[in-house]
Amino acid sequence: MIGYLSANHALIAAFAPRSASRTRRETLAINRVFKMAPKLSDYFGDGEILATKGSLDRPISGLAIDSRRVMPGNLFFALPGLRADGAMFIDEAMSRGAIAVVTQTMPAHPPAKVTFIQVPDARAALARVSQRYFKFPDRDMSVVGVTGTNGKTTVAYLVKHFLNGDQRVGLLGTISYDLGARSVPSFRTTPESLDIYGMMAQMRDAGCRQAVMEVSSHGIDQKRVLGLQLAAAVFTNLTRDHLDYHKTLETYFDVKTRLFNGGTGIAPKAAVINLDDPYGAQLTAKIPANVRIVTFGENPAAQVRAEQVALNFKNTLFKLVWPQGEMLIDSPLIGRYNVSNLLAAIATAWSLGRDPSVFLARLRAFKGVPGRMERIEEGQPFNVLVDYAHTDDALRNALGMLRAITPGRVLVVFGCGGNRDRSKRPLMAKAVQEVADFAIATADNPRNEPLSQIFQDMQAGVSAPEKITWVDDRRRAISLALDACKPGDCLLIAGKGHESYQEFADTVSPFDDRQVVRELIGIKTLKSAPHS
Repeated sequence: MIGYLSANHALIAAFAPRSASRTRRETLAINRVFKMAPKLSDYFGDGEILATKGSLDRPISGLAIDSRRVMPGNLFFALPGLRADGAMFIDEAMSRGAIAVVTQTMPAHPPAKVTFIQVPDARAALARVSQRYFKFPDRDMSVVGVTGTNGKTTVAYLVKHFLNGDQRVGLLGTISYDLGARSVPSFRTTPESLDIYGMMAQMRDAGCRQAVMEVSSHGIDQKRVLGLQLAAAVFTNLTRDHLDYHKTLETYFDVKTRLFNGGTGIAPKAAVINLDDPYGAQLTAKIPANVRIVTFGENPAAQVRAEQVALNFKNTLFKLVWPQGEMLIDSPLIGRYNVSNLLAAIATAWSLGRDPSVFLARLRAFKGVPGRMERIEEGQPFNVLVDYAHTDDALRNALGMLRAITPGRVLVVFGCGGNRDRSKRPLMAKAVQEVADFAIATADNPRNEPLSQIFQDMQAGVSAPEKITWVDDRRRAISLALDACKPGDCLLIAGKGHESYQEFADTVSPFDDRQVVRELIGIKTLKSAPHS
């Protein structure tokens, strides 16, 4: 099985090449294992198969989508991809012991020893088979799916925190996967359906009765959440992002809408929607009649809303109002957009039957989210915050919030990722120019794209060149920004947040903005210390 998914070791051993020295007792034991093993025919419904070559009445040891991780007896899914077609790796999968292959194109001369299953959509088949293979773990838990351009991670962490009072709550998101009994680093916001259902099965087996997951637009469009039963789907907001993939904002919104209107195969029981976002009002009109709508925001029409909001650098105060009551909130999260994130989490927990006056007692114990407006305190006389903001809207919101509560200047270090939506680059530069007193543009994750090209795209949004400088090396950019800060100033280091690496072409180098800031402040403090 894939990485952290548990392999059925008895079955793997049974499917391994037979040894000439195998005893009769070993043979009988293996035969018993085969009799108990799941069969291909158990996982495909009527009408889901176009054609087969070979028997469906044969046992399998597990599922695989990466030919390099195929184990003996696996069913291999040859998925179509943006960069490579899984059909190219069928031979490798068979050489590693795959006994069956799901593909959208039947080979002209498939080998007789392997069963080939042709389906109209391999990704849809993967989702359905994975859900059945892991015995529908989403039906044994209340699963919350959070989608939107910004705020998904913070909302998911808050929902988990509010629900986590008396039992374990699983989490799948951008930073990590909490499987109940253990936590592993995340490699993708919304993983493949095989991983989702496999990890949810681990959550269920570890005693989780709730799970929260971030749902990306790519995850929806690529059917990674097909058939997933959600107790609540949450919409945070929608701004310009991922247009290299979706092409238009309308298409981007239509993809997000599928999570709420049954477009992923099953509609959620509740739709929790931000009424302050213009797309939120549009979304409410698309919700099926059998789905409960719960709205949140500062909008007077919102069911769960904030009134009398007061912002400062240490906390945020507001009056929370919901249909059954109201209470004063003292939140450790700063910024108006965190009011929205908090309302989303409160509305979600309330939609699941929890009482805000009870679960909000846990708010003061919330430790924040790694790399989300994370304050770095090393004794410096100015504020330094690291944040994941990587869209023009997120940058404008973050910098605008800091501007409102900073007595001195607001400085920012930021960049734009390579091999991603080029159209948002000038918009990000424009947002920074409008709000920050000074900016240093630098490398984010250039990937395979020349930094000079990224800078050139960004420069189209520059209107005040004296307020921005361009530095190739991110560590040097942060160092120069720290040197420029004076007492009372605020420095935002944006774009990478929790990430502990930087992507260059085909290499990944260790780089954590938070660690770099601490190291640089330490070095500068030593250099400025008086000599005895």
